[in-house]
Amino acid sequence: MRILIADDHDLLRDTLVAFLSADSGIDTDQAASFEEVCRKIESQPAYDLVLLDLKMPGMNGLASLEQALALRGGPRVALMSGEATREIAEQALELGAAGFVPKTLAAKSLVSAIRFMAMGEQYAPIDFFTSGPDRARHPLTGKLTERELQVLEGLTLGKSNKEIARDLNLTEPTIKLHMKTLYRKLEVGNRTQAAIIARDTGLFSAPP
Repeated sequence: MRILIADDHDLLRDTLVAFLSADSGIDTDQAASFEEVCRKIESQPAYDLVLLDLKMPGMNGLASLEQALALRGGPRVALMSGEATREIAEQALELGAAGFVPKTLAAKSLVSAIRFMAMGEQYAPIDFFTSGPDRARHPLTGKLTERELQVLEGLTLGKSNKEIARDLNLTEPTIKLHMKTLYRKLEVGNRTQAAIIARDTGLFSAPP
């Protein structure tokens, strides 16, 4: 799996590369400007995912995202930002971005999200799209508690109970209890069916 990390902040870029490189099966490349991103996409072997900072030098907002998506091979490009509004994130997903990643996302969750996107899925974290007054717009948020939503997000990313427990600083038995409640509330019999419902209802992309 080849990932291009595009950000002009050396420390952030190096930190992301370090976390991703520690995960077996992920090869990383770096770029510090949008011009360099375009050059590498056009000249290097295809990337499974390009993680593109919204505010890096040369970026012209969503217009640059569209430009990157139209480059050789139609690369999968995810937008990364610490400042973007929900509206910008929604527009990015509508344009065909592989996902939207806030810079506040925990490193372990980021690695899982990158794998998720590189395999062809679209990703956006629950908290970013369901916080505030628009939370009730999504049908599942009225059924589930905040903790259950966090567990469902991990489940949909393909994480094991052990991984979800570690990310949320909970025990595996506690996660299993949350899973049982999830299955009952969603009226499903297993984790695969729960994940399908979450994806089909758009919980992990732009809200309906």
